[in-house]
Amino acid sequence: MRSAVEQLANQNSLNLVCHEHRIGEPLPSIEKLNKFVGIVREILFPGYFGNTSLRSNTIKHYIGVYVDELFELLSEQILAGLCFTCANPEQVDMQERSKFAQGLASEFISFLPEIRRLLVTDVEAAYLGDPAANSQSEVIYCYPTIRAIINHRVAHQLLKLGVPLIPRIISEMGHSETGIDIHPGAQIGEAFTIDHGTGVVIGSTCIIGSNVKLYQGVTLGAKSFPLDKDGNPIKGIPRHPIVEDNVIIYAQATILGRIRIGANSVIGGNVWVTSSLPPNTKLVQSKAKETDFSDGAGI
Repeated sequence: MRSAVEQLANQNSLNLVCHEHRIGEPLPSIEKLNKFVGIVREILFPGYFGNTSLRSNTIKHYIGVYVDELFELLSEQILAGLCFTCANPEQVDMQERSKFAQGLASEFISFLPEIRRLLVTDVEAAYLGDPAANSQSEVIYCYPTIRAIINHRVAHQLLKLGVPLIPRIISEMGHSETGIDIHPGAQIGEAFTIDHGTGVVIGSTCIIGSNVKLYQGVTLGAKSFPLDKDGNPIKGIPRHPIVEDNVIIYAQATILGRIRIGANSVIGGNVWVTSSLPPNTKLVQSKAKETDFSDGAGI
């Protein structure tokens, strides 16, 4: 056992996979970020997440308490993210960096009303688009798309503010919880919904318009990765689809590359799309061929 401890504590065995940081610097905490997401959900939809009272005479108090807690928690985690990505940590003034992190946390909180407005349109789209939904409340409680899109809209706003690492952790929490994988860099308009949801993948440079509906297993991905002189994929270039307003994409469709799906189009299930489509396109599979088999005959 002592030998195992010695080997596990050996810094050299960690160098290839672990971040090297200064002693005393905070590292991002998945547990604390889980708590952060829980508080955000409770603020955005009080009564549906957590234990907030919906009584009009107490809700302002609850929201105020949670916003204060959110500010402290987010400031700490933003600071950890900033420290984690710092190229020259020995030149950093930690007091100044802490103030900067607090400023970003405060700015994020100021966006929460707009995030709620967007999410309300997402809830309404899910309710109106699913005959099995009996109420908007049922959608908030039960539909994985709402949990995934809450995480995405929060992570996307943090990314827009320039917060490193933390947005990606939050988006992957939503992925683990729901099976819906949305990169925080994806730009998604209002009234967005994913029916069923499991297996959906939305890449980092996707741009999705308003009133777009996806079904389970849809991939909005990259077709290829241009390589640099060393043969490694070039990062940060637009390589995922643009989906315009009022598009429906059915289950298991795969749409790849920096192509444009025109407004009001419908893409059927299990199709493979690598070229742009004009507005008002309807794209479906060719009809299956029917064949009879008898006496043990196979395909």
